[in-house]
Amino acid sequence: MRLLLLILILITSACTIQQQKEEPTSNSFPQAMATPDWYQASDFDTVKVLSWNVEHFVDDMDNPYIDNRRENNPPDNMEERRKLFVEIIKKADADIVVLQEFESDSYAQQLAEEHFPELGYQVFAGHESNDWYMNVVVMSRIPFGLFHSYATTNTPIIEQVDDEGNPASQAFTNNRMWTTEVLVNPDYSFYLTGVHLKAGRGDRNENWRLGQINLLRAHYNQLLALNPDENILAVGDFNSAPDSDEFQAFLGTGSSVEFVDPLAGTGVFSHPADSAFWRIDHILPNNNMKSEVAGDTVIVNYYFSPDSMNMAADHLPMSIEIIPKDL
Repeated sequence: MRLLLLILILITSACTIQQQKEEPTSNSFPQAMATPDWYQASDFDTVKVLSWNVEHFVDDMDNPYIDNRRENNPPDNMEERRKLFVEIIKKADADIVVLQEFESDSYAQQLAEEHFPELGYQVFAGHESNDWYMNVVVMSRIPFGLFHSYATTNTPIIEQVDDEGNPASQAFTNNRMWTTEVLVNPDYSFYLTGVHLKAGRGDRNENWRLGQINLLRAHYNQLLALNPDENILAVGDFNSAPDSDEFQAFLGTGSSVEFVDPLAGTGVFSHPADSAFWRIDHILPNNNMKSEVAGDTVIVNYYFSPDSMNMAADHLPMSIEIIPKDL
């Protein structure tokens, strides 16, 4: 009997030890992720983010799955535009670069490795369209956490109907929106959203953008429900002027998801590059993050003459510097 009891004790102990070995050490995302060996958080007293619509920026290779004249046969000026692009990226020396109307993250990585490896970009991401060549791409020398794409989400075109009279919706341009967590240091991170919203004037295009904006704000509601102190920064080509209804809807003044426009009322413009008269490109921190914006660092940049900037792209690049600590 004693022998049988001893055997049962040994079996139970072995099972307990095995179970302990199989249990995960943590169910939280921060502890589930590792810091890459190329990253030193102590190098980043500030974080500079650059956002730039680079206007139909394509590589020299024909993607067989995309049938478009510009993508199939790039215009002759692309070589000169690439040279200007490289010089502007070098001058900007940003920690994170968000590019709109850029063909692919693979192309961004190739340019970085061949033309500005000294800038140290390690992370390249985006969600390319299956049948179009204008995407929103990011390159970063700061590691990311989860990357959220909205590409598969169908959003309503508010108060519009399709040819059959049904409520209109779309998923065609939603790959041009994503949100990722930027892991600056153990005590500071923020969510970064890159966008290139639907272009065009008129009710249909404005309500198309409003549907996209409503999706973003719904996601932000989720993030803030998990952490009311969450920092969020949205950048890109909103195709919306500051006084437009859809832009004001994104800001959400007085709501639980509120963003601020640091350039509101300044008369600072971003488009077109050689004779800018309006601003449809924006850099928008949420209320939680606005105190971490370093001084007057939200700016529109002329790295060369207006004519040269316009040759590079019809939009001007914008940038912001962030102090990576909760203030």
